Amino acid sequence: MDYEPPFLETYKTLLQEEDSNRNNDLLLVENFDDEIELPLIDLNRLNENNLDERDECMEEISDAARRWGFFQIVNHGISKDLLGMMLFEQMKLFYQPFVKKSSDNFLGLPPRTYRWGNPSATNLKQLLWSEAFHFPISDISMMDNQHKSLRWNIEALAAAAVTPLAQCLAETLACKMKMIMKSKNYFKENCFQESSIIRLNRYPPCPKLLSSKLYGLMPHNDSSFLSIVYQDHVGGLELLKDGKWIRVKPNPGALVINIGDLFQALSNGIYKSIKHRVVVSQKEERYSVAFFYCPLLETLIQSHSHTKPAMYKNFTFREYREQNEKAVKQTGDKIGLSKFLL
Repeated sequence: MDYEPPFLETYKTLLQEEDSNRNNDLLLVENFDDEIELPLIDLNRLNENNLDERDECMEEISDAARRWGFFQIVNHGISKDLLGMMLFEQMKLFYQPFVKKSSDNFLGLPPRTYRWGNPSATNLKQLLWSEAFHFPISDISMMDNQHKSLRWNIEALAAAAVTPLAQCLAETLACKMKMIMKSKNYFKENCFQESSIIRLNRYPPCPKLLSSKLYGLMPHNDSSFLSIVYQDHVGGLELLKDGKWIRVKPNPGALVINIGDLFQALSNGIYKSIKHRVVVSQKEERYSVAFFYCPLLETLIQSHSHTKPAMYKNFTFREYREQNEKAVKQTGDKIGLSKFLL
């Protein structure tokens, strides 16, 4: 199939080296008998005139962010039709020939918008079985006219996800923490569609002998305040909770929300940015689309707490990104918040 990235061809030498070193039994991905369901929250109650219902919903959001760092939402204001069209457009996009979609300026977007696997991997743990389009939402307007329907769907989804939904969730979480900020409009003044990121993901079926040895997406924390994820029915998302990896049961009717590093720092460690990963299926491809709610680069991230000293020194989003980019080049992994601990 001409649309598949050349995973096996590219990884061949490294896989042979692992075999010769007798690492055939190395399993990165465990088998699970059970799947957990993330807390499910109905956002309709945030718009209720009943203050008790509204407060209860806000408390559920805050509690899930404290205990899990992840939760699901329904009645979020984004239509099923729009989400369905987005999935359809993703499939059309990823089924383009690999030579075409991996070329510079595909879609009219900058180079490196499309990425696949990890061709520069030096060990088995760094091999990835996935492909993605990753770009700032501000780049959407640059898309060429050959992909108008894709552009329109992304614009509609971004308009619904970033401004009203992400901002609403962020302000709810800040309110429940009673954060004392320099401005009551902190998120409105610092986070915009143009500063946020979108990522379209596809995880192809992986050969049986490799599916327990390769990640779709390696363990990581998100570099955002919040992430909003729409995924299909296939599943593959796993969270690291209490030192153990647990598999999340997919719910295509809900959006998955997770706390990013920036909110963990802002909340002084109360809200949890949880390490997570994606594992691959032997039989089915998996699709997801993620929006990362990010601030402008010069936005100051300052820990807020009434009850304990700050855990993190003040830093800008630019400083955080630069530290992570440096760490990725040196080690292949993000450094996260550890560099900013006091």
